[in-house]
Amino acid sequence: MAEAPIQPWTQPQTQTRADEAFDCLQTAIVTGELAPGEKIGEVELCSRFNLTRGPLREALGRLESRGLLVRRPHAGVKVVSVSAAELLELYRIREVMEGLAARQAAERMTDEEIAELQTTLDSHEKMIEQARGQAYYQAEGDYDFHHRIATGSRNAKLAQMLLGDLYYMVRMYRYRLSTSAGRPHKALDEHRRIVEAIAQRDSELAEFLMKRHINAARQNIEQKIRNGLLAI
Repeated sequence: MAEAPIQPWTQPQTQTRADEAFDCLQTAIVTGELAPGEKIGEVELCSRFNLTRGPLREALGRLESRGLLVRRPHAGVKVVSVSAAELLELYRIREVMEGLAARQAAERMTDEEIAELQTTLDSHEKMIEQARGQAYYQAEGDYDFHHRIATGSRNAKLAQMLLGDLYYMVRMYRYRLSTSAGRPHKALDEHRRIVEAIAQRDSELAEFLMKRHINAARQNIEQKIRNGLLAI
């Protein structure tokens, strides 16, 4: 019997206060409400996000372990930031690694997993339409196309590298780029072509299309930086 399609990611039903604080702050970082490089303090965060000290401290430790916060002696805690050159290098790394993930996903994903991924993209299309074509932002985990490809590669070491610190740092910038005019529909179309190649078990084409997809995203970043539309 086929498994039920993966549904959009939802918050766990039994969250602790620390979980709630963690989700709140991670969302604030990813969306830019807490800006890259911004110095943060416990008192301010408690007031700003209606949090209490104990759960906040646990959440900060988890965010630091994910690489979203950095702690410097005598400088306190800051939201992680990268230079424009570093961000572009991250995308070059993604291009190679996610290309390999797509190749191996074409070889190793089950038919049921591929069908679920296609269903997920259908839900992404509805989300884009609801945003009137102006945004394409995916929640983390199974609802994220790139996360599904990484896990579908069945390459534990590769998935560990793609879904570790690199994943969460890149998500900060993917959110800011998801509102580019015309980019949401184009990105979704690129995702669909990658999945079609995976469904056809054409590993070479899947790798090529994924690398081209990441390369297009990197070129989009470069253009925005040149035009002064993206401050890093």
